[in-house]
Amino acid sequence: MTELGSMAWPPAPIRTKRLVLRASEARDRAAFIELSASPEVGTYIGGPQSREELERALPEVPGRRPGFFVVDLDGTMIGTIEFNRRDTEHRSQARPDAREVDLGYLFLPQAWGRGYAAEACAAALDWFTDSLPGEPVVLYTQTANDRSMRLAAKLGFTEVQRFEKWGAEQWFGVWSPVTPSD
Repeated sequence: MTELGSMAWPPAPIRTKRLVLRASEARDRAAFIELSASPEVGTYIGGPQSREELERALPEVPGRRPGFFVVDLDGTMIGTIEFNRRDTEHRSQARPDAREVDLGYLFLPQAWGRGYAAEACAAALDWFTDSLPGEPVVLYTQTANDRSMRLAAKLGFTEVQRFEKWGAEQWFGVWSPVTPSD
């Protein structure tokens, strides 16, 4: 099992038809604050964070770590995608013995409904497959988050379990890279 932290980082930017997935830069800080302070974005992840606290706490270049991508549209950050390996303190309720990699994503509300999340996540999963061949990826979302549920299905995640946490029903799915048979 390869650790995300042992990978050469950042990779070359990943380009899709409309987007660029890249490492974060200082110019993205205001968009990070907007993303984390947004009531719409926070609906299914515990609510928005305080803009004042974010201004104080965020480093000059937020999100600068292996597995974390800024989603860029025409030179402007519209969202983030991240891969995190679950450590022993944050084991899955669904699979407590697994040290799987979680896919997480957040997009600014003005980017919703245009297919950017699907395009960016598909490109990120392709990169992940090339970087860590054969590693499964998991995704958690509230079942009430219709957009996230549709995206999980579109990306090919398969439901493993539903469970109650944080006062809501959670959906847990797994994605395994398709490897052509020889």
